[in-house]
Amino acid sequence: MGRPKRDIRAAAEESTTPPAQLTQSQSLARVIKAEGNSLYSCSLPNKRTVLVELAARFRNTIWIKRGGYVLVDLADPKEQKGKVEGEVVNVVRDEKEWRKQSFWPNEFPRSTYDDSEDEESTVGRMPPSDSEDED
Repeated sequence: MGRPKRDIRAAAEESTTPPAQLTQSQSLARVIKAEGNSLYSCSLPNKRTVLVELAARFRNTIWIKRGGYVLVDLADPKEQKGKVEGEVVNVVRDEKEWRKQSFWPNEFPRSTYDDSEDEESTVGRMPPSDSEDED
């Protein structure tokens, strides 16, 4: 029997809103690579690479793509389980909303895709015809 839909929706809704502030052990990180078995290699703002585990409530509910951002809770070196250095406690889904927060690190540049650009996209359009150039 599958998980109730209310649990799935609650996990998805929780990841859309950023927290008011971060604790000492929490940090934003960029996902470098999915290692398998709910493990991800992530890059911290100080360019350190860590191996983190996805929280159980997000497993089979939310997928994280390479280059996405997550909120990780790093464990003390004494409490680490093998190579796993922490846990993904939240997934950044609405990047615009998260970037407005004071704790967003300057080390993570704005993505190349920006909604505020005024240029028209040519995706899905036909190329200009040659007959227009003959005038």
